[in-house]
Amino acid sequence: MAAREPFLAACVQMRAGLSRRRNVEDACALIAEAAGRGARLIATPEMTNVLDRDPDRMFADLPEEKDLEEIETFAEAARRHGAWLLIGSMAVRIGARRAANRGFLYAPDGSIAARYDKIHMFDVQLSDGETWRESNVYAPGEEAVVVETPLAVFGLTICYDVRFARLYRTLAQAGAQVLCVPAAFTRQTGEAHWHALLRARAIENGAFVVAPAQGGKHEDGRATFGHSLIVDPWGKILAEAEGDAPGVILGEIDPQKSREARERIPNLGLERAMKLRTIRHGEPI
Repeated sequence: MAAREPFLAACVQMRAGLSRRRNVEDACALIAEAAGRGARLIATPEMTNVLDRDPDRMFADLPEEKDLEEIETFAEAARRHGAWLLIGSMAVRIGARRAANRGFLYAPDGSIAARYDKIHMFDVQLSDGETWRESNVYAPGEEAVVVETPLAVFGLTICYDVRFARLYRTLAQAGAQVLCVPAAFTRQTGEAHWHALLRARAIENGAFVVAPAQGGKHEDGRATFGHSLIVDPWGKILAEAEGDAPGVILGEIDPQKSREARERIPNLGLERAMKLRTIRHGEPI
């Protein structure tokens, strides 16, 4: 494939609620804004179509992928704007009370170029008593996904995946130049770790990071951090949403800079297998 040229990437920051139709309308308006500003890759956050922590309420109006109207709505948006469109993730029914947290990458002709199901489930007890058990509703994915496109080679991930460095190393060693991290980070964890984790994934892999986020107080009662980011392979923040309000940020992605970073710090090719030895105090060494 010929050398890839620099291009503008956009993160769409949202505050999704309970209505799938309203969320899709809001997303499409922001996608149109990003396209109008010249973006050739437009990425939306995790759970673009619905953000609802009440599974009974969510499953009352959640079909399987073949009947999910927003699939075609976003395909039409990609066609209309002639852009690569990453719908960071959508809730998709896969069983009676089971869903996938599934991302969709659309090509400019509206075809689905790739799907990715979030691998790592957000099952945590936070220090303020906030509890999340994503695995109670969502089935984890089993495949890491790299997508070769005319723009760049993309590695697809979702939100909590960012805490699992081996996934990103796997994507980078498979050629990913841009690591996509659509998210709905809680406000508490976002304030503590959002910037540090995304910059670390960029630096250690010599890759750009594109991280569109949910932000603000949502209808289901949760609060998300916002601060969508685009980070370069040296960890420099190229663009950041100022807070948690819906909007669009843009940054230039030059795939050549990923190659240059990896040549200067060639850690991807120098990683070595190792044995682990545990030494217990008092035993001979």
